[in-house]
Amino acid sequence: MSYIKGKIKNTIFYNEDNGYVVALFRLKETDDEALEKQINKTITVTGNLTEVRIDLGIILYGEYRHNEKYGNQYCFERFEIDKPTTKEAIIEFLASNFVKSCGEKTAKKIVDLFGEDTLAKIKENKNNLLLVEGMNETKAEKIYNSIVNFDKSSDAIIKLQNLGFSIEECSRIYNRFKDNIDGICGDDFYDIKELIDFKRLDSIYLTNFGETDVRTKACILQSLEILATNLGDTYSFLEEINMVLQREYNIFLREEDMLEKLNELASVKKVYIEDKRYFLAKYYEAEASIARTLRIIDQMPITKIKDLDERITNLENQNKISYNMDQKNAIKSALNNNITIISGGPGTGKTTIINAIVKLYIEEYHLEPISVLEKIALLAPTGRAAKKMATSTHLPAYTIHRYLKWNKDRNDFFYNEENKTSQELIIVDEVSMIDACLFSALLKGINLNVKLILVGDTFQLPSVGAGLVLNDLISTDLFNYAPLNEIYRQSNNSYIPYLAKEIKNVDLSEDFLTKKDDYSFFQVEASKIKNMIEQIIHFSQEKGITEKNMQVLVPMYKGENGIDNLNIILQNIYNPAKRSKAEIVYGDVVYRENDKVLQLVNDLEHNVFNGDIGYIERILGNKITINFDGNNVIYEKKDLKQIKHAYAITIHKSQGSEFDHVILPVCRSYYKMLYNKLIYTGVSRAKKSLTIVGEARSFAQAVQNNFANNRKTSLKEKIIHVYEV
Repeated sequence: MSYIKGKIKNTIFYNEDNGYVVALFRLKETDDEALEKQINKTITVTGNLTEVRIDLGIILYGEYRHNEKYGNQYCFERFEIDKPTTKEAIIEFLASNFVKSCGEKTAKKIVDLFGEDTLAKIKENKNNLLLVEGMNETKAEKIYNSIVNFDKSSDAIIKLQNLGFSIEECSRIYNRFKDNIDGICGDDFYDIKELIDFKRLDSIYLTNFGETDVRTKACILQSLEILATNLGDTYSFLEEINMVLQREYNIFLREEDMLEKLNELASVKKVYIEDKRYFLAKYYEAEASIARTLRIIDQMPITKIKDLDERITNLENQNKISYNMDQKNAIKSALNNNITIISGGPGTGKTTIINAIVKLYIEEYHLEPISVLEKIALLAPTGRAAKKMATSTHLPAYTIHRYLKWNKDRNDFFYNEENKTSQELIIVDEVSMIDACLFSALLKGINLNVKLILVGDTFQLPSVGAGLVLNDLISTDLFNYAPLNEIYRQSNNSYIPYLAKEIKNVDLSEDFLTKKDDYSFFQVEASKIKNMIEQIIHFSQEKGITEKNMQVLVPMYKGENGIDNLNIILQNIYNPAKRSKAEIVYGDVVYRENDKVLQLVNDLEHNVFNGDIGYIERILGNKITINFDGNNVIYEKKDLKQIKHAYAITIHKSQGSEFDHVILPVCRSYYKMLYNKLIYTGVSRAKKSLTIVGEARSFAQAVQNNFANNRKTSLKEKIIHVYEV
């Protein structure tokens, strides 16, 4: 590994998240013979820096390499500040933009007085600066603070590197925690687990500090988090925590020692203890906050709309539609109460009801187009669910994160209990997907004098995050609840909504093997599923059905019939390799122009969310442009961990979405995921046609498998308690 000394003169690219930089570097000194001719010239450097400082002397350690696309580059793995030692270098540093209130004349005066010990003298005592001719206290304070803060950041990076963090990790840690960097290097070490994988963080801690009380408590908290993540529970029991603590971190505690640690964590409100149940603070506080806020909203004066029956009849006549009694009840309940829950399966008219509520509200309050946005908010947990609402209502709809203005770096919301939104009618769709923490954040951020309408399907898969919000709210029997049971046929020979109902009722009829207008079941052995899907795709292409309105939904990623394998096959059908299509390889996956891809994480800055599907429009070098329904987002190659191919996706990722045509493979190798609610969710995603491919026996067994992780939550009891007080 060689070194180069010099200064960054210009930045070509800088990623603030991980510190990756491509920059022009003026070379002053090196031990690399290949670079000697470049001294006093500019070269390109690439690597990770905690922050880019133009014209600051630095030393980079790495190798000079030739890149086929970008030519010669110096790729560095670590860096250090080249602190000035000569009088000339110190003057240049003091006069730079790194030091406030110190021009070249002042810098010369300071160095003339203190010589090569200038920086040490200033740091030793800021009052030493007052010995310089023409210096005042304000100026001295600014110069002193600039130098101390400059040194603090450099020292922090060195500390983090010495602990064992990579430069990229140092960059992430420093940029997020610069104001508390001393604590992060000490007792607050585990506070950075949101940035660094906990297992790696724990390994670094063990290497540097060994077994300590700090580690034990951090691992107890992480064990609670693992239980919440894996099971969806908002609380756990002592035996469960101990089991994870032993299995994951090899920590064995006697029961009395475990209770002592948990009580210590409770004393600083990192854990809550209630009836031998142990909650992470964020889940306890979320459920408690939901209960309190719903009670306040429910107690607000109710504004009712008169003559609703007549108005609903007029709306039916205008739109040539007929609402059933359940739907009319839901519409009236929503408009004449502060909190209403509407739940129903596919084909029961949830979208129709949302439209009716919005139209009647606009009519009642004579809202102009601009006033509609001020008074009404349509929300959903995912981007695709929000787009579905917007399409059906012809009004803007937002993800909850976007509506509340989520800040990714701080992981908080602009709208909160101190700064609320103004809308007075809020309709939230796909509520079954919303976890306790997100629902708590929503309630904190909205106007409390509001009509809140929660729409969902209680039988769908529960939220990925901890909690069981929709079911818990309904089970309290304290809120206006409008269930929808009647299914509207799409045709006399349609079957999809009826199949969903049969699955829900665990009462599969013989019709599930009979072809219908919107449904087919192709019985094949597991080894032939791939070939059958290929045949169906080719046949559908002949009928004009493309990957844009066809979706393959699969329970698992791995295996012969898993998502990863199917995506390779489907990519070759829908988007085969051509010389005219640029490609990029990430790991063992090939992405090419025109590929259908799935976003895996929320990115509020670019208005793209977990579950959004887009298409790769262009690949140029390491830059990939993906079009999400007209929203073009540019990714670097290293950002491709945020996406996967979307020809086949998981049923979990399909929640909140609808697809015209769905292919659902089912076989015994999916056994871990073959249960009632998962199959129900997959079936209910199809709008126009559903094709099931695979083993009829496995499908029937999945319907009979009423496996449901009965989540442990305290929301129901907390709501009942605040209503009783």
